[in-house]
Amino acid sequence: MTELEKLSVIVKALDSKKAEDIRVIRIGDLTIIADYFVIANGTSTTHTRGLVDEVDFRMAEKGINVGHVEGIDGASWIAMDYGDIVVHVFYRDVRGQYNLEKLWSDGEAVDIQTLL
Repeated sequence: MTELEKLSVIVKALDSKKAEDIRVIRIGDLTIIADYFVIANGTSTTHTRGLVDEVDFRMAEKGINVGHVEGIDGASWIAMDYGDIVVHVFYRDVRGQYNLEKLWSDGEAVDIQTLL
């Protein structure tokens, strides 16, 4: 499965559960951490966990298991590591504190409409 196909599965999973402000940033030229960051937020910690569960479920259906999940207990910022793609799901009130979009503003924004 290509990176773009994986991104599409992730973005569609987030969108299907009404994630807010979904962003995809291509960071592969800037770091070895990953090739893409997917950033979204939920309206509550319960919603945030639900978004993560849906991404995990949809990716597992495609035979792709998450390498590591961090932050699931607090559910204010959950990071899912798929190797070439890292998914960040925030609780709405916490996302602005970290402002990953600004930190990674040198990355290339990907139009999510091409992935839906």
